Amino acid sequence: MKKFTLLIFILFITPITFLNAQNNEKGVFVLPQNTYYHDVILKSIKEYQAKLHPKVVKKVFILDQNGMKLPNKVSDYKDHDYWHFPPTSQGNTGTCWSFSTTSFMESEEHRLYGKDIRLSEMFTVYWEYVEKVARYVDTRGDSRVSEGSEANAVTRIFKKYGIVPRSVYSGLLPGQKFFDHSGLIKELHTYLANVKATDNWNKTAVLATTRSILNHYMGTPPTNFKYDGITYTPKLFLKEFLKLNPDDYVDIVSYMQQPFWQQVEYQVPDNWWHSKAYYNVPLKVYMKILNTAIQKGYTMSIGGDVSEAGFSRKTNTALIPVFDIPAKYINDDARQFRFSNGTTTDDHGMHMVGYMKDKKGQMWYLIKDSSSGSRNVNPDSPEFGYYFFSTPYVRLKIMDFMVHKDMLKPYLSNFKK
Repeated sequence: MKKFTLLIFILFITPITFLNAQNNEKGVFVLPQNTYYHDVILKSIKEYQAKLHPKVVKKVFILDQNGMKLPNKVSDYKDHDYWHFPPTSQGNTGTCWSFSTTSFMESEEHRLYGKDIRLSEMFTVYWEYVEKVARYVDTRGDSRVSEGSEANAVTRIFKKYGIVPRSVYSGLLPGQKFFDHSGLIKELHTYLANVKATDNWNKTAVLATTRSILNHYMGTPPTNFKYDGITYTPKLFLKEFLKLNPDDYVDIVSYMQQPFWQQVEYQVPDNWWHSKAYYNVPLKVYMKILNTAIQKGYTMSIGGDVSEAGFSRKTNTALIPVFDIPAKYINDDARQFRFSNGTTTDDHGMHMVGYMKDKKGQMWYLIKDSSSGSRNVNPDSPEFGYYFFSTPYVRLKIMDFMVHKDMLKPYLSNFKK
C-alpha cells in the first residue's frame, strides 16, 4: 500500500516540476550559430571560384628611385615650410578639390589674420552636390554629377553659402572614422536616373530629395551656430570672423588649346559648370608666378596628374624620367601634347605648402595631400600625408593652381579685355 501511494505521488508531482522549469525559460539575442555554413562551405566555394577566376594584378612600369638621393623628408623643407594644419584624409571620396583648397584657405586665414581655425571641407562638398543637381535639372540631365570638382568651386560655394568650422560640421556620421561617399553617389545617381527616365523635372522636389539623401550620408549642415560665444550664420562667419574675400583668389592655367593672355574655360570634366575664369599664360610665366608666390610665403592649391611613371608611392617623390622626356625639352608643346592625348589628366588636387633648393639650385616643392597615396609610410612618420615634387614634374604635369590675386597683379595688363 505504501509503495503504491509513493508511485502515485511521484507520477503526480513530476509533471508539475517540469512545468515550473518551463515557466523559468527566457529568450535572448545571439549571433547566428551556423558557423559551418559560413566558415567551411562558403569559404570552400570562394576558394574554388578564386582558383577558377584568379584576380590578375597587372604590374605597372615606373621609374626605379631606389638609391637616389631625394629631398623627401619634411625636415628638408624646414626653412620654407609655411603654416598649415597637419594633413587630413579625404577617406573614400573623390573630394580632393575641397580638402586641398580648404587647407589653402586655412593657410590664407593664418597668413592674413593670424587665426588658426580648421574649416569644414564637407560643408562645401554638401552644397556643391546641391549645385550639381540643380544644374542637372536645369539642363534636363545634360550636366555632370560626380564627386570631383575644381579649386574655384570652393570660393564659389564660400561666396554663395558661406563656411563653418569643422568642429561645427564635420560631415562624418556618429562612429564613422573615415569619409565614405560610395553609397551616397550610388543612391544619388540612381535617383537622378529615375528623374530623367520619368521626365520629372520639378526642381523643388528634386532638390528636397537630394538634400534628404545628403543628410542621410553626411548629416545636416547648420544654418546658424555658436563660435567663441557668438552666433553666426555660415555667410556671416565668412564675412565677420574669417574676413576672407573669395574674389581675392585667381586660378591660373597654362595650355595651348586656348589663347594665352586671356581668361578661358578650363576644359576638363570636373569643371562641370564650365567656368571661364582661368587666367591662361605661357609656361614660363606660369612657373614664374608660382615660384615667386612660394618664395614670398604664399601657399597654393594645385591640380594635376599623379598617375605617372616617375611618381613613386614608396618615396612619395614625383620626378620626370628621362625615358619620358628630358627636363630641358619640357615646354608648352610637350605639356599640351600630353594633355591633348590624355596622358596628362586633371586627376588630383593638393596643397603646395613649401619649397627648398637643392645643391644644384633646382626648386623642390612640399605638397600636403589628402589621398591614401601619400599615406603608405609609417603613420607616425613626419612624411605621412606629404609628397615632394621636382621642378620638371610641376612644369609638365601640374595643370593649374589657385593663388592670391596679388601674385597676378604684375601681369594683368597683358590680358585682353
